[in-house]
Amino acid sequence: MKHTLPGLAALLVCANAWAVTPGTHWAYSGNAGPENWAKLTPEFGACQGKNQSPVDLSGFVEAELTPLRLSYAAGASKVVNNGHTVQVVYEPGSALHLDGNTYQLLQFHFHAPSENRVEGKSYPLEGHLVHADKDGNLAVLALMFEEGTTNAALSRLWDAPPTAGESRPIAPAANATELLPESLDYYRFSGSLTTPPCTEGVRWLVLKQPVIASGEQIDELKGAVGHANNRPLQPLNARVVLQ
Repeated sequence: MKHTLPGLAALLVCANAWAVTPGTHWAYSGNAGPENWAKLTPEFGACQGKNQSPVDLSGFVEAELTPLRLSYAAGASKVVNNGHTVQVVYEPGSALHLDGNTYQLLQFHFHAPSENRVEGKSYPLEGHLVHADKDGNLAVLALMFEEGTTNAALSRLWDAPPTAGESRPIAPAANATELLPESLDYYRFSGSLTTPPCTEGVRWLVLKQPVIASGEQIDELKGAVGHANNRPLQPLNARVVLQ
């Protein structure tokens, strides 16, 4: 069963972990690193925009944020290592309900160390659950990991994460709810994809309560990618972070 999102939305969602322009190589260091993403191709021009992610979440503004409403089913069906991240493909039928819209969960993936920071604090691992509505608008639910005991939800996904270029089925399919903390209180800001093409207008929802993963699990994810895969912090500029 295929996702029925418009082609643009599918490209944007894939862009959070895949380059969208065939033949355009990008990386996390060197000549194709973050400081040069906007110069690599016109399609990556947004990478020098004013509302980019990740950010250091600080200077919070108090707001009456609507409680997150999630309706996730067991849809994590395949794990892929694309060389930029370890990504879990999600089958249709799971959603985030926000601002009167329904955002379908399409995939989640990991960055080590964390991309976003909270009042200057970095975490060893961050997960991004990527959603899109029927018009291609994106919402990312971000999850911070602290080092501690073994994370059972990660263990459900793999014995060890796949190596670069490798894809494996997840059977039976797992439910992303298992990854989430007990509290779904969150920070909210407007940002972008954290990888090329760095498309802006993404609704970022960063959970306040971190979850735990073992040092071994975190190191395995780092080793599977082979390098740090966190984009440097971007300036908040005129944006505010709501809580």
